[in-house]
Amino acid sequence: MADADILTLTDDNFGSSIDAENAPVLVDFWADWCGPCKGLAVILEEIAVEQAGNVKIAKVNVDEAPSTVIEHEVLSLPTMILFKEGEPVAKIPGAQGKDTILEILSEFM
Repeated sequence: MADADILTLTDDNFGSSIDAENAPVLVDFWADWCGPCKGLAVILEEIAVEQAGNVKIAKVNVDEAPSTVIEHEVLSLPTMILFKEGEPVAKIPGAQGKDTILEILSEFM
């Protein structure tokens, strides 16, 4: 899968990128040193391909976007936050399975 299917968000582009998307955006807060984040990344890549057009997947490296992490009260990794129309509508803590993530997403697509 091409990385182009997943948005990379920073403190500088977070708000404008989330607001620009018509579909819900699932943002994965992760770090290089987080083992469970690596497993979750594979699942999110699959969802990005399978649900293209229904949901957009985005990633925030917490070490490179401290203001965004604080603003959205991300206290543990991995954490996913689903945004719809620019507003957070669901927070998903921990490394969840694909079925669980899809079930949560289905409520907002």
